[in-house]
Amino acid sequence: MVGAIETLQDVTDRHRAEDELREYQNQLEGLVATRTAELASANAVLEDDRRELELLLSKIEEAQQQLLQSEKMAAIGQLAAGVAHEINNPVGFVNSNLGSLKTYVNQLLTVISAYESNDPAQITEARQKADLDFLREDLPSLLSESQDGLSRVTKIVQDLKDFSRVDQADHQPSDLNAALESTLNVVANEIKYKAEVVRELGDIPLVDCVPAQINQVFMNLLVNAAQAIPERGKIIVRSGLENNHVWFEIEDTGKGMSAEIQQRIFEPFFTTKPVGQGTGLGLSISYDIIVKKHSGRMDVRSKPDQGTCFRLWLPLQT
Repeated sequence: MVGAIETLQDVTDRHRAEDELREYQNQLEGLVATRTAELASANAVLEDDRRELELLLSKIEEAQQQLLQSEKMAAIGQLAAGVAHEINNPVGFVNSNLGSLKTYVNQLLTVISAYESNDPAQITEARQKADLDFLREDLPSLLSESQDGLSRVTKIVQDLKDFSRVDQADHQPSDLNAALESTLNVVANEIKYKAEVVRELGDIPLVDCVPAQINQVFMNLLVNAAQAIPERGKIIVRSGLENNHVWFEIEDTGKGMSAEIQQRIFEPFFTTKPVGQGTGLGLSISYDIIVKKHSGRMDVRSKPDQGTCFRLWLPLQT
């Protein structure tokens, strides 16, 4: 009898344990289901956040590109008057020379007509009016000057094309010494009344870059250098190769900068120029082009009244 009771007790205890285990299992399954639902909800929120972040990054990148293009257009607009002046000068004297050439040609045609008439008096009169000795001396000079003027216009147009590189927006091997020379020609009118340009360009290899963007950096630094010179000074441009990087320096003999200003020069919209004379974007965009888009570096050294020197570092392969 006692054995039967003990056996019954064991069965009862086992059933109770099984019930408790089943209850724990149900609770665990419920907890897992709850946690799974919470995790799925959290993942959905994270996915929404990720999509929103990607959208915001895309908009930021688009805004940066628009800002870059706007600053470039503003800079080109600033240079337009100077470029027009550089083109108008040779076009002006070519036009003047063409007027003189037209007169000379008419005089020569009159001489030819006189010879065709076989009238000695008419021939003598035509030769005297034409002043052939003077024409022999002046005609080659006019033609040479006109050819030089047209070559100058052609060079400016080619430099503008090389500067903008609107058809070349991808990375490509580029001769950046030549790019710097093209940019110097484009900004010549901004510089020539303020500074003598001294070239100390080294022998450098081609650099993998977006040349139009590097040209924009050169332009920003050259124009800033000219504007930093109060009256008349020098702008020294240098280049070289070091540690698998090409470097460029643009140094001026201008008014320089304090340490406090140097700490802020790459901030967007920061400028020391009077209102209406600067956007404060030139150096910020230049920094973005060199550092972020080309994995390079920008250094600056400057002291008040002792000029400023910017050095750009560009890896040969990005």
